[in-house]
Amino acid sequence: MYKTKILLTMLLLTATVHTVKAAGNDDPNELVAYLFTYFNSNAPQDEQICYALSDDGYNFTPLNHGAPVISSDTIALTQCVRDPHILRCEDGKTFYMVCTDMRSQLGWSSNRGMVLLKSTDLINWQHSTVNFPTRYTKAWKNVIRVWAPETIYDHKTGKYMVFYSLRTSDPGSFDKIYYQYANADFTDLEGEPRWLFDAGNATIDGDIVYNEADQLYHLFYKQESGRGIYQAVAKNLTDKWQMLPGNVEQTKEAVEGVGVCKAIDGQSWIIMYDCYGSGHYQFCRSKDLKTFEFVQNTETKGKFTPRHGTILPITRAERDRLLKEYGNFHQPILPGFHADPEVLYSNKTKKYYVYSTTDGTPGWGGHDFSVFSSTNLVDWTDEGKMLDVKGDQVKWATGNAWAPAIEEVRQRDGSYKYYFYFSAHNPKTNRKEIGVAVSDNPTGPFVDSGAPIITDADRPSGARGGQAIDVDVFRDPRSGKHYLYWGNGFMAGAELNDDMLSVKPETITLLTPDGGTLDTWAFREGAYVFYRKGKYYFLWSVDDTGSPNYHVCYGTAKSPLGPIAIDEQNYRVIQQKPEDKIYGTAHNSILQLPGKDEWYIVYHRINKNYVDKKLGGGVPGTHREVCIDRLTFDKKGHIVPVVPTLDGPAPLVAR
Repeated sequence: MYKTKILLTMLLLTATVHTVKAAGNDDPNELVAYLFTYFNSNAPQDEQICYALSDDGYNFTPLNHGAPVISSDTIALTQCVRDPHILRCEDGKTFYMVCTDMRSQLGWSSNRGMVLLKSTDLINWQHSTVNFPTRYTKAWKNVIRVWAPETIYDHKTGKYMVFYSLRTSDPGSFDKIYYQYANADFTDLEGEPRWLFDAGNATIDGDIVYNEADQLYHLFYKQESGRGIYQAVAKNLTDKWQMLPGNVEQTKEAVEGVGVCKAIDGQSWIIMYDCYGSGHYQFCRSKDLKTFEFVQNTETKGKFTPRHGTILPITRAERDRLLKEYGNFHQPILPGFHADPEVLYSNKTKKYYVYSTTDGTPGWGGHDFSVFSSTNLVDWTDEGKMLDVKGDQVKWATGNAWAPAIEEVRQRDGSYKYYFYFSAHNPKTNRKEIGVAVSDNPTGPFVDSGAPIITDADRPSGARGGQAIDVDVFRDPRSGKHYLYWGNGFMAGAELNDDMLSVKPETITLLTPDGGTLDTWAFREGAYVFYRKGKYYFLWSVDDTGSPNYHVCYGTAKSPLGPIAIDEQNYRVIQQKPEDKIYGTAHNSILQLPGKDEWYIVYHRINKNYVDKKLGGGVPGTHREVCIDRLTFDKKGHIVPVVPTLDGPAPLVAR
């Protein structure tokens, strides 16, 4: 997709490129906004770094549709992170971020280290990890938690101090704030942990800012005894800290994760803390760091449920760069990782549905299918997991739930049946095979037919290699007959029987298009068929899902079972657009708006955070996301090549 505590007052006073300009000035270095870095919840999928933006420091809008901007499984030993803290360095253009390397589902005393990150653009981050028991094998081998690290520049030493709460399993141990200095390139910590401060009992979530007005460092911290946020001051970071009386928070709610930031106006301070038991953040204002005035609680909704983060004033250029990279475009249309989308318009519900492979697991190991609904093709509602092939729902399969297809069939009595076709792993044959499940509603519940509808034995004569995956179902509007298509390495097609639960064996046909190369139209998988103005259009994916050459091609035929003709001047449908960081655009389905000659292509792409610099040399393609764009035709019926977009189409007007 991810800080207040970050910014020293000196930043606003001394940084040469970050001065406040008069209103109306278009100086790209003018501080104009605030960046909020946070994580969303205690669920592993939400323990990731997210971004939000604000013009005033109090009202924030999540970027990237609330999805992570840094994926935890690429940076952390536990594959989860919490408590991100961001700091602008003294050079004004480098950023340091530190966060807790922790998966909370393992318990509150289960983390052993932290993640250090470095960036010059707030988008691309270098990272390293520090695991305390393995790094400090003698004095700190019994560390059980390293919480909420933060970074501050120590003007006395000319180094960046990283401070954090630390506790061991030794008798009598409680959380205390320790510190170390970072090395010159911010990839490691120097020496061993040294005590900085504690309040005589568990002391966590420290945040330090420098106040030019009183020339003191102010340490804000959570004290478990007393259940609140308190403050201490010192002239130098490593001096003895003087504890101040009174609570900082302006609420009776349980709080943690305090962050303090000098406002852009240079006159006031923004104080924020996580009301973790109530599900919202609270913001206060202070002119002197002595008295604190309540401003507001955050409005948490949708994917914006921020937990323990910090905010940072940013420049116009930095804001614009973040908006370009993570602006709330409509793409992807589904949250999380999904692939192989199948789109359906339901005449029963008058809604659109997308069914998908659940992605994001190693080896394409997902075992369930998700369904989402929409009335406008932009706003999608998660209708849940509608079929799981690893369990009692599908007794013949054990996993690899891939590439579904669905057909709505109106019955003679006016009711509807929904036939859901899918591929999965059959342990008896150790092959991928195709099954079918049936429901009275597009969201289920679906009941499996009990056995595969297509097995490896059903491959057409002449087909070589490959497997029975990537099913597609198509109703011929001219004859009313239904057809099934499948294949990997070969394209097969067959007519379905009237029960929609079996194919007519004598109709099984090899449809693999003749000729073609990996750079042109060589068939790999993902067949999809639709009909328009007397032509049957056959679409498929070319090359491997992790290849930069991965794309969709098409041919046409005069019947649902071919043969397929290729126009060598017009065969490409969609391909990646790396200049916009759009990669791996393929495996599609097609939607025609009911009663109109208006068409859309629904496809997956690889999440840009998971694209290796050596694309095609090892990218697994298991972190895919679903997108949609318009599909158009020229006067001769050729598909106009689709240029994948960041924002997708405009929402449809409600019907």
